[in-house]
Amino acid sequence: MKRSSRPPVLEPRPSPRRRALSEEERALWETVAKQVKPLRKHRVAKAHAAPPAGPSPVVQVSRVAPAARPVAAAPAPRIAKPSVPPLAPLGKRERTKLSRGRREIEARLDLHGMTQMRAHRALTGFLHRAHHDGLTFVLVITGKGRSGNESGVLRRQVPEWLSLPEFRAFVVGFETAHIGHGGEGALYVRIRRARG
Repeated sequence: MKRSSRPPVLEPRPSPRRRALSEEERALWETVAKQVKPLRKHRVAKAHAAPPAGPSPVVQVSRVAPAARPVAAAPAPRIAKPSVPPLAPLGKRERTKLSRGRREIEARLDLHGMTQMRAHRALTGFLHRAHHDGLTFVLVITGKGRSGNESGVLRRQVPEWLSLPEFRAFVVGFETAHIGHGGEGALYVRIRRARG
C-alpha cells in the first residue's frame, strides 16, 4: 500500500466552556483595556474587518516548535525628578546658641487660634518669605493647646506639615524650642538657603 505524503488534518477542538467574570475581574479588565494602545492603526482596521462569508476552510496544522517568547521592551527612561532633600536635625551647638540667645531668631510666626487651613496657608507663606529673604532660623509658635489629656491640633499637625515634600524646598530641619521660647508649644525651624 502506498502511504500519503500529506500531513494529517487536525480538526479544531471545541472550546472549553468559559466561566463568567466576577465584578472585580470585569473592573480590572476594563481598567487594563482602557490603557492599551494599538501598535499600528492599519492592524486595528484589519482586525475589525468583517469575517469572510461562507464556511471556513479546513486548516492544515503541522507540528512546529513553540515560538520563542517575545522579549519585553526595556521601559522608557524616566526623567529623574529632583530628589527631595531629607530633613536634618539642628545640631546641639546651634540649639544651645538659640536657646541662650547667642543665635538670633530672625522671624516668628504665631499660629495661636488659627484653623488648620488658615495655619497651613500662613505657614506656607511665612516659610516662603523666610527662604526668599535668606533667613536662617525662625520660630513657629503652635501653642500647647491642651484640653484634658490631648495636645493641641496645630502642635501635632505643624511637625507633620514641615515633614512634607512641599516644605523641603524651604526647610532644612526643625526641633522643639527651648522653654524660654515656648517649649513644646513652639518649633525652631532652620531655613534652607536660596540658591543664587
